[in-house]
This record gives sequence, structure tokens and C-alpha cells, in this order.
Amino acid sequence: MTIALKERTGRMKAMLLTEYKNLEVTEVDDPTVGEKDLLIDVRACGICGSDIHGYDGSSGRRIPPLVMGHEAAGVVKAVGSEVQDFAVGDHVTFDSTVSCGDCFYCRKGDINLCDNRMVLGVSCGEYRRHGAFAELVSVPQHICYKLPEGMPFEHAALIEAVSIAVHAANRTPVTLGDTAVVVGSGMIGLLTIQAIRLAGCSKVIAVDLDQNRLETALSLGADHVLKADEVDVPAEVKKLTGGRGADVALEVVGATVTIETAIESVRKGGSITLVGNLAPRVEVPLQAIVTRELSVFGTCASKGEYPACIDLIASGAIKVEPLITATATLDEGPEWFSRLYAGEPGAMKVILQPQ
Repeated sequence: MTIALKERTGRMKAMLLTEYKNLEVTEVDDPTVGEKDLLIDVRACGICGSDIHGYDGSSGRRIPPLVMGHEAAGVVKAVGSEVQDFAVGDHVTFDSTVSCGDCFYCRKGDINLCDNRMVLGVSCGEYRRHGAFAELVSVPQHICYKLPEGMPFEHAALIEAVSIAVHAANRTPVTLGDTAVVVGSGMIGLLTIQAIRLAGCSKVIAVDLDQNRLETALSLGADHVLKADEVDVPAEVKKLTGGRGADVALEVVGATVTIETAIESVRKGGSITLVGNLAPRVEVPLQAIVTRELSVFGTCASKGEYPACIDLIASGAIKVEPLITATATLDEGPEWFSRLYAGEPGAMKVILQPQ
């Protein structure tokens, strides 16, 4: 049985960013549901690093008032009158990017470059799209995906993060047997380590400043780890690669020093994929890129890798359980934001359960 509707007129519990550094669990209007939308009972929603940067206003992409949250999964509660492939009761996840489906880039399949792109849980002045730190969220059917039977919602909430790593691996030109350096072993870095090995790299070197993260990197498939404040990373990479340097590097921080490390760690003719997006501007060693004929790739979100990511998690090829630090209720969300913002030691991914 499906329920066709255009709009609900009720109230729901949500975690609202009322002003920077202030989150309140309160009641807000239920989301509007269009003819091609799904209304979803949110069962799990992850706190993303971008949410933490938005929490204090530093990113400029979380202008209050706003319900944040874009890494989520849940159960279909109702469907719009023109929805065809989903029914009430389906377990689903959804892309964080709301693409239009009609622009030049969408028609090419580059949905992450959509001219009319919006992101769930983001308000940047151009638009405001409330997200999934709430009991309910409304999303268009074309960005939704059914989950396999038995997949925990907490794991499904990490599909969005996995898709970023898988897209980055797909953007990176890898030949079977290559060596990869992954600079940054946070949440996305640890997923990237797994994805780039699946892409064909036989040796993966993880770099970070945190020893605990490096130990996790080893447990998730890294062959070697380098603590960046204790060793000369490019020199150590050369030792591990016959003096040449790595074939590819993936930078998962987004700062001048880590980008320089990635560039200096690859061999002549190598490739660097930039995943991190921390700083809006960085300096790069131009002559090293030009004279060593390096290729530099940008990567933004994902573009249709969700089905592959669902399969990779379901099969265990990419492991997400070790990355979940805690699960918490929506009422506990503001406290967890404060703890993560303060730099909670050892914290990786916190999943909120609005229901």
C-alpha cells in the first residue's frame, strides 16, 4: 500500500541550528512532500565534518535557522502521487546532492556538477534545504536507493561518505599493482584507503598526525603508515617505492601542507587526486607539477556510485562498523556537536537516531 500526498500539515521533532554554535531540539513543521517525493522516517543520520564546520559558521554553508544532516537512511512513510518505484515500508538511503536531472551536466551523467545543485542540510544564501537531523525528511525519488534486507540503518547512513571515497578512487587513474599514498586518515581517508585498494592498488601508504588513526588505517588495509610529524613523508615514500615515489596520491585534508606532501610523494608522471576541501585557497608547487608532468584531479561528492557503495558495504568489501564511534538520540545531538567541535579524542563518526 502506498499513500499519495502533496503535503503534510503536522509537526515533528528536529535539531535546529538557531544561531552559530547553538543547536536546539524543538518542533518544526513537517516537510512538504511533492508529487515525486518520498517522505522518510529517519532512522540514522551521521554527523559529518562539514556539519561541524557549519556549526560555527566558518564554512558559510550552514546559515541559521537550519536543520542540518545529509548522511542518512530510514523507512519510507509516504510517497507522492507520481512516485513509481518505491512503496511505504521500503528501507532506503539517499544522495546528499539534490540534482535537477534536466541541466546539461545531469543529462551527461555528471549529477554532482548539476547547475541547480542543492545539498541536504545546507543553507548558503542561494538556497536553504533542510536536512535529516529530524524525525522526517522529504527527498525526490530520483536520489533515493533501496537498501538490501538486513543492512543496519547505522551502516546505511555511511553510504554517503563511502560514495565520496569511491568516487575519488574512480577519478584516480590506477593501473593494477600501483602504489597509492593517502594523505589524511580521518573518516573519509580511512574509506579512501579501502576504496583505492579495491581500485587496484597493491600497496597503500597512509599518512596522518594521529597514531590511533594510523593504527585504524592498518586494520582497514593500509600496508604502511607514516606519522607526518615524525618522518619526512616524501622521503619515506620513496624508500618504499624503489626511489621513485608513489604512482598516485589522494589528499583528504584540503590544506597547503598536506597537498604539498601529496605532490612531493608521487613519482614523475604520477597523479594527485584532491578530495579534501578544508581551505578555500591553497598554495601549490607549480614548477613541481609542470616539470614532473603531474596530473591533478579534483573530485566533488559522487555521481551515481551509490548502488556500488551499497554492494561494497553489504559484501564487507568496505568496512564501516569500525568507524562508528557512538550512536545517540536526537536529544543528545547538541552535546555531541559540542564534543566533536571541541575535538573529542578518538571520535570518528557519531550517528544520531531521531526515532
